[in-house]
Amino acid sequence: MKIKTKEKSYAEVLALPREGHQKPVRQLKAFRMLLKLVSYFDLRATKFTCERIGMEKLGDKEPCLILMNHSSFIDLEIAADILSDREYHIVCTLDGFVGKKLLMRLLGCISTKKFINDIHLVKDMHYTVSRLKASILMYPEASYSFDGTQTPLPESLGKCIKLLKVPVVMIRTQGAFLRDPLYNGLQRRKVKVSAKMEYLLSPEEIGQKSATEINKVLQEAFTFDNFKEQQEQGILVKEQFRADGLQRVLYRCPHCESEGEMHGEGIKITCHACQQSYELLETGYLQAIGGETKFSHIPDWYRWERECVRRDLEEGTYELDIEVDIYMLIDTKCIYKVGEGRLRHTKEGFHLTGCDGQLDYRQLPQASYSLYSDFYWYEIGDMISIGDEQVQYYCFPKHGENVVAKTRLAAEELYKLRKNKFAL
Repeated sequence: MKIKTKEKSYAEVLALPREGHQKPVRQLKAFRMLLKLVSYFDLRATKFTCERIGMEKLGDKEPCLILMNHSSFIDLEIAADILSDREYHIVCTLDGFVGKKLLMRLLGCISTKKFINDIHLVKDMHYTVSRLKASILMYPEASYSFDGTQTPLPESLGKCIKLLKVPVVMIRTQGAFLRDPLYNGLQRRKVKVSAKMEYLLSPEEIGQKSATEINKVLQEAFTFDNFKEQQEQGILVKEQFRADGLQRVLYRCPHCESEGEMHGEGIKITCHACQQSYELLETGYLQAIGGETKFSHIPDWYRWERECVRRDLEEGTYELDIEVDIYMLIDTKCIYKVGEGRLRHTKEGFHLTGCDGQLDYRQLPQASYSLYSDFYWYEIGDMISIGDEQVQYYCFPKHGENVVAKTRLAAEELYKLRKNKFAL
């Protein structure tokens, strides 16, 4: 999927009028049926099935909040299939509206900005359940999983649920990540996909629990490991491209600890600094070729990289400093390419400069608990996004650096350190 882009100067984009906020509109049943129809062929190819647990507790027309894990694009098709019997409004990032705002609104989408304090989102969600009497589908992780495990949930989610006072339903997919992991560059594998749809919290239970207790329930529900499930269930991924792009996630060599030297291609990932290679087996395990297997499990390798980033932050040695192409989002007409610049990330936060000296933006570490970052974003390239309620900047590394995963890890760990008042 691509996105509409246009080149303008930084000054020209700043001078453009901003779009006013609009409340959600009722989802048209015809559009809901159309979504189900276009999703049918993909789901049929994966032999999709859905198990429903406790869903008899939910009334046919009773509004609810549906929380779903986020693995790949097929998540939307799964939702279109199993939610077609009720009106539901999808919380969707604002860039999803670019070039198709009217269509997205008629589909029932509610726009928001990822990892930015959006004052309108909770109001729109409350309006949807109280006035439109419709359900809401939300991907609370907000970003695709890089390593097949859960990503952080917003701390405000428990408070939001208590405010809405509607049942909470959980949709957990299985196989969606294995079929199309983000690092693999939109290359789909032949894997069965299924889902469990479970009635998680009733309004009475929500009223009895604190926001913190609700968050604990959600944290447990959003704890998973797709590679571990593959291994335990004996699922085989036989495609010969299964390690393509794996360096986006496994960017640091556990043998020589070089960064930026890893390269995933075919069924192998190799460090060009020390020449150590690993094979990604059909079973989802990693196996060293001609050496010691430091990590046989991708999430364990990724967890080690997180520990390394945290250590660098604590020791004051962490720094990102790269050349980037800069795009801006200020309306839903298109994404504006405004020029080139430099993106720095240190313990002081982000600092983006460029556009012939006109752009100078800083973002503090405590601005967000995570980072909007993506691989091959809208087929443009790997991306890091920062910004505020007025404008979002999309930064694309110019020289192919595999820094997106590390930068997300650093942003998350830096937020934790600042939150805990750790002395850096």
